[in-house]
Amino acid sequence: MIDPTILRLIQCPLDGQALQLASPVVITTLNQLIATKSLRDRTDQLVTDSLDAGLITQDGARLYPIRGGIPTLVVDGAIELSGVETLQSANVAPAKSDDET
Repeated sequence: MIDPTILRLIQCPLDGQALQLASPVVITTLNQLIATKSLRDRTDQLVTDSLDAGLITQDGARLYPIRGGIPTLVVDGAIELSGVETLQSANVAPAKSDDET
């Protein structure tokens, strides 16, 4: 979905952490929360558009949405994963990139 070369170059705009693709489990879980109007972004706005994919910070704290193949690297639009209880209970980690497998 995102060229691995580009993925290595982009960073979290908030703190400069490396970003990696979110696992399908994370995206499915977040899309279920979006469908039930239960997911909010960093500014406490309701997330209404489903995710095609996402970029997670290295520490797993934030996800930046990808929709239509375009990552949205805007801090206010990030989803704080620490507040997503279903992800914490599932102990879901970011997906491994091609060079980590």
